[in-house]
Amino acid sequence: MLYNSTMRIRRLHEWDVNVGLARELQLRLAKDVVTEHTVLCPSLVAGADISSVAPRGLARAAVVVLEYPGFGIAEVQVAEGRIDFPYIPGLLSFREIPLILACCEKLGSTPDLVLVDGQGIAHPRRIGLAAHLGLFLDLPTIGCAKSILCGSHQPVEQEAGASAGLFDDEELIGAALRTRAGVKPVYVSVGHKIDLAVALEWVVKCCRGYRLPEPIRLAHLAAGSKGVFAQGRGLRVSN
Repeated sequence: MLYNSTMRIRRLHEWDVNVGLARELQLRLAKDVVTEHTVLCPSLVAGADISSVAPRGLARAAVVVLEYPGFGIAEVQVAEGRIDFPYIPGLLSFREIPLILACCEKLGSTPDLVLVDGQGIAHPRRIGLAAHLGLFLDLPTIGCAKSILCGSHQPVEQEAGASAGLFDDEELIGAALRTRAGVKPVYVSVGHKIDLAVALEWVVKCCRGYRLPEPIRLAHLAAGSKGVFAQGRGLRVSN
């Protein structure tokens, strides 16, 4: 199958900003995040992730686009570059999104849904990586993080698919979701153009026996290694 559409990316602000301006931008942009459900019948679902930053400041981002419901690989794009913005919890989007957008600019297909290894609105200023990216892409996005940035939740039952609301004071900002029996939950939150119930539904639909949903899992593999093949699935990485 050929994909010839062009990815459209909004230019909402520059990335060469200081910490104070970064926080101001978050407060302004958070007002534009849509937390209501958009009708979703995706045929293409993407995952986005970025590798750990090397000592010299270099990192590698990857976006993997999968066909749904078959999970065949439609496209993989990666980008490498230097990250200069300091590591500050709550401001990771200013470190990571520029490289992820560089991947998106290479895409020949436009996904219908994007899953991001990071927070959506489960963030002190309600605009984590997934929400921030969703605004730039103007696409439905879901944050699926491996740890909590803010908020707390009740214990999650051990069976796959069990969840518990993640609350910051009395505000529901996400959910802890057990994607596989006996493993630690992931933390799902709205990114953009989706609601929490639908976000949880799609994370579950995209899990294939691993803790992380398949689009993010494969993006993680692609970001971490050149020319990687994911367990015989033919995950070819394009530079």
